[in-house]
Amino acid sequence: MYGWERLVLLRHLLEQGLTKTAIAAQLGVSRRVVYHWLESGQIDRDLDGPVPPRIRKAGPTKLAPFQPIITARLETYPELSAVRLFDECRAAGYTGGITQLRDWVQRVRPREAPEPIVRFETAPGLQAQVDFAECRFPWGKRFALLVVLGYSRLLWVMFYPRQTMLTLIRGLEAAFTYFGGVPRELLFDQLKAVIVDDQRPHDGKLLENPEFLRFAAHCGFRIRACRPYRAKTKGKVERPVRYLRGNFLYGREFLGDGDLNAQTLTWLDHTANARVHGTTQEIPRERFERDERAVLLPLPARPYHSLVLAPERLARSASLSSGRPRVPVERRPLAAYARLMEGDT
Repeated sequence: MYGWERLVLLRHLLEQGLTKTAIAAQLGVSRRVVYHWLESGQIDRDLDGPVPPRIRKAGPTKLAPFQPIITARLETYPELSAVRLFDECRAAGYTGGITQLRDWVQRVRPREAPEPIVRFETAPGLQAQVDFAECRFPWGKRFALLVVLGYSRLLWVMFYPRQTMLTLIRGLEAAFTYFGGVPRELLFDQLKAVIVDDQRPHDGKLLENPEFLRFAAHCGFRIRACRPYRAKTKGKVERPVRYLRGNFLYGREFLGDGDLNAQTLTWLDHTANARVHGTTQEIPRERFERDERAVLLPLPARPYHSLVLAPERLARSASLSSGRPRVPVERRPLAAYARLMEGDT
């Protein structure tokens, strides 16, 4: 095919009515070439589209003789920096710049395959995962406590004004009541209310909070904790945190703590636990009722009584965990009511 620009100009000159001799003179070719273009159909090709790109053959670069050296060095020492390799190539006679060398290093540097994430599924009633999520509202900061059963993905959520051991204990009691039983183990992140110290990365032991250990013994579950910097092992509750923010909190308005927790329970019953879960492809509530409810441990016969928290503080926390707003009640003597009745008559 002849030059695209020449063919466009040829058609333009023909449309102006120039003779073949005049066209040949303007294009700098013989009349025979002009006749050949017309007879071979070159002028009938689609010339109105975009200009076809010119493919330029890449010639040898200054780096080409040194590419095998760089590749061999990276195979032996894959962490060598581009600056270090640039110095070594310059010592061997390389006269080019570092930019093309850095691009080549990025292309050929051996990379370790990412560690595969193996989904860890648990048997019915075996495990629940627990986490806190910080949320902000017009009346202040609140902490959402999330508990999700590992097998059925049944979710429980409640909001609290503080992230304390008291909150965790009363929240877990409310979650167990919602589930109708207790899973055999709970998986936590490195919560200070649960884990005092974790020396497992250094061949040490996990030290749990003594007060929370007593609570676990009272309810009958075992404490499990993610290793430091291994939060992916708690993914069943990490994903519900994003789901809570996106599907429930975003775009809704709340009057206060009581309204917030009331709407949360409605959302759990009618949306979160009534949808088809993306992983199990089942509805969490149906999966729970079919396979998990019957194998949960029974609820404790009585609430947990802390050895370090005052009873009135526990009662105040219980009112918060119920989701009902506290209403101040004015107390009056009976004589006051009698005077009110006399005033009405």
